[in-house]
Amino acid sequence: MKAKRKSSAKKLPGVRQIRRAAGIKEPKSAIVILKADHREVEAFFKAYKRSGSESEKQTLAKKICNALKVHTRIEEEIFYPAFLEATREEPIHDEALVEHDGAKKLVAEIEGTALGDRMLDARVSVLSEMIKHHVKEEEGFGGMFSKARRAKMDFMALGALLEARKQELMRDEPARKNKTPRGTRASFMGAAALARAEGPRPHPRRQPAR
Repeated sequence: MKAKRKSSAKKLPGVRQIRRAAGIKEPKSAIVILKADHREVEAFFKAYKRSGSESEKQTLAKKICNALKVHTRIEEEIFYPAFLEATREEPIHDEALVEHDGAKKLVAEIEGTALGDRMLDARVSVLSEMIKHHVKEEEGFGGMFSKARRAKMDFMALGALLEARKQELMRDEPARKNKTPRGTRASFMGAAALARAEGPRPHPRRQPAR
């Protein structure tokens, strides 16, 4: 009898392992997590608009920027690749990435704005409108989340990945004590496997028009 060959491929951690390592006791759907992020940022924008204190505005602006940096990262690393693999909806996927790029540039400008600079209000206001549009594109009828539901994506499995990665990025004390297991990052980048694909596929590049 021929001896069985041992596979050289490293086994990625499963969803249960990720939940245990990240200390996730109450799993949430990916859509629930992403919508909660949207509501949190919206609350920060409203608080900023009501504030009359320059120092408070600076603090809120920082909260807005930090929340958006984490949110866009987990979407780009986990949710968007899985969405593209499951739905093949390239236009929606690509537009979302372009909108993220625009928001990131404005976030960088806000972070570089000095206390008392009157341009801070204008930048935060424009960013607020950009995020409102982006959220509508994701949550609205016929939007990304709607198409993801139709494709029957595994929202609970994706939710575990999103929550674990979010903890890593936020770098809070609980996250440092409960680091996600080795290979989890590879699992994030290969999240398309949750859509029953054999593995991650590269972001499609559009061919220049001839």
